[in-house]
Amino acid sequence: MDHFLYKDGILHAEDVSLPAIAAEVGTPFYCYSSATLTRHYKLFDEALDGLDHLVCYAMKSNSNQAILKLMGDLGAGMDVVSGGEYLRAKAAGIPGDRIVFSGVGKTGDEMRLALEGGIRQFNVESEPELRLLSQIADSMGVTAPITVRVNPDVDARTHAKIATGKSENKFGIPIARAREVYDMAAALPGIDVIGIDVHIGSQLTELEPFEMAYLKVAELTRQLRADGHDIRRLDLGGGLGIPYERSNTAPPLPVEYGALIKRTVGDLGCEIEIEPGRLISGNAGILVSSVIYVKSGEGRDFLILDAAMNDLIRPAMYEAWHDIVPVIEPEAGAERQPFDIVGPVCESGDTFAKARQLPPLRDGEMVAFRSAGAYGAVMSSEYNTRPLIPEVLVHEHQFAVIRTRPTFDEIINRDTIPKWL
Repeated sequence: MDHFLYKDGILHAEDVSLPAIAAEVGTPFYCYSSATLTRHYKLFDEALDGLDHLVCYAMKSNSNQAILKLMGDLGAGMDVVSGGEYLRAKAAGIPGDRIVFSGVGKTGDEMRLALEGGIRQFNVESEPELRLLSQIADSMGVTAPITVRVNPDVDARTHAKIATGKSENKFGIPIARAREVYDMAAALPGIDVIGIDVHIGSQLTELEPFEMAYLKVAELTRQLRADGHDIRRLDLGGGLGIPYERSNTAPPLPVEYGALIKRTVGDLGCEIEIEPGRLISGNAGILVSSVIYVKSGEGRDFLILDAAMNDLIRPAMYEAWHDIVPVIEPEAGAERQPFDIVGPVCESGDTFAKARQLPPLRDGEMVAFRSAGAYGAVMSSEYNTRPLIPEVLVHEHQFAVIRTRPTFDEIINRDTIPKWL
C-alpha cells in the first residue's frame, strides 16, 4: 500500500496534488510520502513484536537526511556501508549506538571515524578486515563490537547483480570456515565478538531462501556457543522485495517474514536486527516527469521524457520494471496504445519501457513512475551535465523540498582548469 492516489482525477501524494509540486519545483522530481514511510517501518517493527529487536533502515536505498530523520524519530537504527553514510546518519541525529557498519571494503579511516563517533557494531566481512579493525581499535584503546558476516551459499533467486549470499559472491566468509574465523576474532585485541551477520540479497519475493539461510545461522549459533563464544545478537540482513509490477503475485508480507524469523531463530535468546531498505522506501516514492515530445517512429511511437537514465538507472542497469501512469487520470475505458518510454540522454540504454500501454499523451503532460523511492535518487548522476533532480517530502497537506536542483553554474564551477591551460 502507498499514499499516491487519484483525487478528483489528479494524482496526489497524500493530500498534495503532483501538479502543485511541479509548479514550484519543475520536472522531473522525486516525491516521497511520509505516511508510507512510517507505515512500512511500523510493519517491520510490529512483525518482530515479542522479540528483543532493532529495525535498522538500510539507508543505501534512500539516504536523504529528511528520510533518515523521519526513520530515526520512529526508533529505527541505520545500516550504513560507507563513511559518508555514517556521517549522513549522524547529521540526521542518529546516535552511534543505533548505527551498524556493513560493507565489504571498509577502510582504516572509516573504522576510526566510526570508533570515534560511536558504533553499534561492525559487520566484518573478511579476515584482513578483522585484523585491521583489531589494530586500529587497539591503538585507540577502545573495543570494537563485531559480528562476522557469513556467506551461507544460499541462492536468493533474485537478479544476479543484487544476489549476495552465494559462494561465488564477494560478500562474507564461507559459513564452513566461520568457527575458525570466530576463534581468530576472539583472540585478537580490541575486538568484542557479539554475534552473527547474514544477508543473502535484495528484492527477494519468496521466503524459502531466508528460511534456508536462517536455519544455517541457528545451527552456527549453537556451534559457536559450544565453542565458548557469547553469541547474543543476530543481524539477519534485509532483502524482502516489493511488487514493482502490479500484475505479479505480491511478495511476502513483513508479518510473514517476522513469523519466519521467530520460527527459525526465535528460540535462541538473541537480540534480532533486520536491515530493510527497499520495502520501506521503494513504494514510498515516485518519480514525476513531463513529456517533451511524442515522436512517431518506424512501427512504434515514443514518449520522450525530461527524466533520463541518470535520474533513474534501474531500468537500464537491472532491466527493472516500474509502473508508469499519467498524472491526470484517464477516463474509464480510455483507449490505450503502446509507447516506448525514453529519456533524452544520448544512449540507446536510456529507455524506461518498451511497448508500454498508455492512453494518448501530449507534449507537456506528466507521468509518474511508481515504486521509485528506493535506489532512485541515490543512484542518480549528472551524466550529460544534467542536474540532479529535486527531492520532495510530503506530509499530509504540506510538502518541502529536501534536495534542491543545482544550477548549471554550480555544476560547472566544481571543475578546475589547471593554470597551464
